[in-house]
Amino acid sequence: MTATQARREGTATGPDPRVAVVVITHQRRDEVLLALSRLLELPERPHVVVVDNGSTDGTAQAVRERFPAVELVASPENLGAVGRNVGVGRLSTPYVAFCDDDTWWEPGSLREAADVLDAHPRLAVLTARILVEPGGREDPIVPELRDSPVPGADWLPGPALGSFLAGASVVRREAFLEVGGFCERLWLGGEEELMAGDLAAAGWELCYLPELTVHHQASKARDSHRRRRDGIRNTLWTTWLRRPLRPALRRTLHLLATLPRDRVTAQGLLAAVRGVPWVVRERRVLPPHAEARFAALDAVQRRSTARRYVS
Repeated sequence: MTATQARREGTATGPDPRVAVVVITHQRRDEVLLALSRLLELPERPHVVVVDNGSTDGTAQAVRERFPAVELVASPENLGAVGRNVGVGRLSTPYVAFCDDDTWWEPGSLREAADVLDAHPRLAVLTARILVEPGGREDPIVPELRDSPVPGADWLPGPALGSFLAGASVVRREAFLEVGGFCERLWLGGEEELMAGDLAAAGWELCYLPELTVHHQASKARDSHRRRRDGIRNTLWTTWLRRPLRPALRRTLHLLATLPRDRVTAQGLLAAVRGVPWVVRERRVLPPHAEARFAALDAVQRRSTARRYVS
């Protein structure tokens, strides 16, 4: 019996040393404590690293007191997505599951992910089905993952993806380190797209696997305007860092035509323009096989109701 068969039949038990969890958090003490309580109850008993991004609400102290088994990195500043790079740097496991402070993994999903990654050595990222809590309904992004039009290798265990959702994905640490982790300049907001392109360019695959499940109980403690501003900026930066000229122009024009006409949009566009010098300097167009993945997503992104820049 294989490890995967054992898990599905309920006979796979005990800790799984192949996968660890990295959680980033900022100013969400109660949410991260709830997420950690669930993560530490998982049958896989993963090692958990929490990177506290400069919280001032007592998060770090509460994690130390309530969860001494958790490895805590208390950053004095908000590192954004780069906090995940810090967490991965603390680990030696072959696979790393990411969590936001308002998400947690379904029991058995981490073991299943490790089994699948063991079986497919060129697979870099597995993205899970996302259930919104309370209620357990599917997130609106799930149908787009399930019906992904992205071309991929015929050996993939699920639909190929052009990008991924960090808070709902398990990554191969080797691949993550090969492409340098998340870009510091992007900070947070759509930072996965740039990494996904670089993974594809390096010959790695990404896919959606519905057998994996992540629960998401969205925190109300969020700066939605900043997220939209940074999302606009990062989309434009990523587009011009990696896409060929014509696709980059098409995506930019579509974005400009559909964004709300308000102060937040203006701030995002101004921030993007300010980054032009470094974007031009570091621009590296994707090879054709990697660009084909983004091209396949263009139409989906234009009509998506789960990817709109609103706040």
